[in-house]
Amino acid sequence: MKVGVISFPGSNCDTDTFEALSQLGVDAVPLWYTDTSLSGIDRLILPGGFSYGDYLRSGALAAQAPIMDAVEQAISEQDLPVLGICNGFQILCERGLLPGALRPNASGEFRCTWEYVRVNAVPESFPGLKPGDVLRLPIAHHEGAYAVEPGQLAPLFENQQVFLQYSDEHGAVHALTNPNGAVANIAAVSQGPVVGLMPHPERAMAAYLGSADGARFLKAWLGEDRA
Repeated sequence: MKVGVISFPGSNCDTDTFEALSQLGVDAVPLWYTDTSLSGIDRLILPGGFSYGDYLRSGALAAQAPIMDAVEQAISEQDLPVLGICNGFQILCERGLLPGALRPNASGEFRCTWEYVRVNAVPESFPGLKPGDVLRLPIAHHEGAYAVEPGQLAPLFENQQVFLQYSDEHGAVHALTNPNGAVANIAAVSQGPVVGLMPHPERAMAAYLGSADGARFLKAWLGEDRA
């Protein structure tokens, strides 16, 4: 399996993502934002960071990068599984490949904390997880409050597109477990083969780092049992 990882000007979690994939025995392929082909790529990750310095809005400029035309085409024609992490989630929303938008945190501050998230509905590209699973993953963002237009929230739940919600360690979802003001505590959503999440699984690859749940998450996305 070849997993492409796109680097944009300002990406700073691409190296972490390469290391995480390497630990799982995956052949990670570096891609640059000016590339125009995804030939030979089986899955794709848009990593975290601050593409283009978060000017205009986080992800707004990267969403118009040349490689995103190829990404959109591969999703449409090949159902290419795509995972957007933090800034990658923002880029996918700005491109219209995922519903909603990421707004500044309700606190107005950059949040860098460990959080629990509960699986609400399992996307088609995550056969290794099930509803009710709880993961401990870190967040690091200033614009991570997921938002939708009025009337769009109920359809997201009805269509099983709400993937992860911020919760406590037992999986209870409530206001006190919401770190950024996201509507309905939403931490991740999906649309077909495309998934975006604000937490960073690539930073939770071993217990000594705080959690190994990131490895579990990525293994589930890869769809294979890996050491």
